[in-house]
Amino acid sequence: MCFTSILTITIFKGFYTLYFPTQEVMGGAVSAGEDNDDLIDNLKEAQYIRTERVERAFRAIDRADYYLEGYRENAYKDLAWKHGNIHLSAPCIYSEVMEALKLQPGLSFLNLGSGTGYLSTMVGLILGPFGLNHGIEIHADVVDYATEKLENFIKNSDSFDKFEFCEPAFVVGNCLDVLSDSLQYDRVYCGAGVQKDHENYMKIFLKVGGILVMPMEDQLTQIIRTGQNTWETKNILAVSFAPLIQPNRSDYFKSENVKLPPVTVRCLQDLARIYIRRNLRKLINQEIQAKGVPQKTAPKRKRKKLRRRKIDTYVFVGNQLIPQPFDSDEDDKMEENREEEKEMNEDLKQEEASPNLLRERILSLPLPESLKAYLTFYRQK
Repeated sequence: MCFTSILTITIFKGFYTLYFPTQEVMGGAVSAGEDNDDLIDNLKEAQYIRTERVERAFRAIDRADYYLEGYRENAYKDLAWKHGNIHLSAPCIYSEVMEALKLQPGLSFLNLGSGTGYLSTMVGLILGPFGLNHGIEIHADVVDYATEKLENFIKNSDSFDKFEFCEPAFVVGNCLDVLSDSLQYDRVYCGAGVQKDHENYMKIFLKVGGILVMPMEDQLTQIIRTGQNTWETKNILAVSFAPLIQPNRSDYFKSENVKLPPVTVRCLQDLARIYIRRNLRKLINQEIQAKGVPQKTAPKRKRKKLRRRKIDTYVFVGNQLIPQPFDSDEDDKMEENREEEKEMNEDLKQEEASPNLLRERILSLPLPESLKAYLTFYRQK
């Protein structure tokens, strides 16, 4: 049996929200990008990314790397994506969350509903090696997926060598079942809709002076803990998220208490690696400045500004989301620009990638291969 339903799109401050019964699907605040940098340019232009620190984190992590192989062509659209239990919020949501958290190096962060680890990895680039980065995810298969994506980033991404990283640690469990004597954090984000009844429960995770960001009553809300029992609350954005999954309290299936990842002290070997890599980065930057040679960056193509389409409704038929017919003189312009942009993209692909100077320097040191591997954090590339 097939059901057809009409989904209305609410226009609010330049973005639209699509309402589905089971998942957060907000997005469309900015035009689709051709690649990750293009997506970030659009988010900056629309003021969803406002600080350099957040921008650098977004550019360092290619959103497509967190998609399943057959769906990567949708990675640079400003839309949420869901496949089975795997879920990514729209880029405009993540950028607003990152800005609202006001992240700083050395802080502790808790991600309730950590999903693919995309957000937690970007946060780790800002927290640095002396921060704390924990995530709770209810689906065990998604934690496995996030762990795999994290390992791929550490081993294969050149961005890893450009930052001091706070590696996320994920546990399986329902965030509503966390032990009451658990840690408190400087920054907390919840990636599912929080009922008003659970607001105080979420606040327990927060240190005095900390910031909690969560969707509550169809608003992305920022809560700052100003004292032991005092709070400042601010609505950031109108959103629609799937609600938190309630723990099973039946007699036959009782929920188990969830233990957050342990807090461990770094060993001397880890500290040595951190400071050796830091000093090598400084040395490389000094050498570059002394030579007066700017670091190579991939050339950016000229982006053509296109007017945003005005769409009033979508029709959801089976598994397809179909826009209703509408008139737009933008289509002709998009068709004219398509071939030119395709040629520019081909030129960019042929450009030589910037060298990974840190890795090259480590591999050139007169050290045993095992020690070089440790200093490169077991990089395979």
